[in-house]
Amino acid sequence: MIAIIPLLIILLIAYNIVVFITGPDLAATLFSVDMVSGAVWSFTVADLFLVTGLILLFIEIVKATSTAQTSIINHGLSMLVFVLCIVEFIIVPEAASSTFFFITMLALLDVVAGFSVTITTARRDFAVGE
Repeated sequence: MIAIIPLLIILLIAYNIVVFITGPDLAATLFSVDMVSGAVWSFTVADLFLVTGLILLFIEIVKATSTAQTSIINHGLSMLVFVLCIVEFIIVPEAASSTFFFITMLALLDVVAGFSVTITTARRDFAVGE
């Protein structure tokens, strides 16, 4: 049952909680690292959202290799998450940021990659059965 839920909804919910409760300060530094070059690398809240989104997208693409019937429901729900992201990006002022735009693009990639991987996997399964 948990395989049906698109994981990027977690990122969408987390973004909304952080932005609406703590304010839209995504540039707040979580930690800094002194590099060998002498530069200082700062890891921000926005960076955390993007790294988390990339990890969740990877898991979603791996889940898309399944040919179970639940994967079709997952793809439909992933499309719903993408539409929610687009609507929120356009309508909600707190979502009008580059970070949320990239989250929306991750949702788009989830939809496109999910359908593409599932179709390719289904073709292989069909070809093996011949």
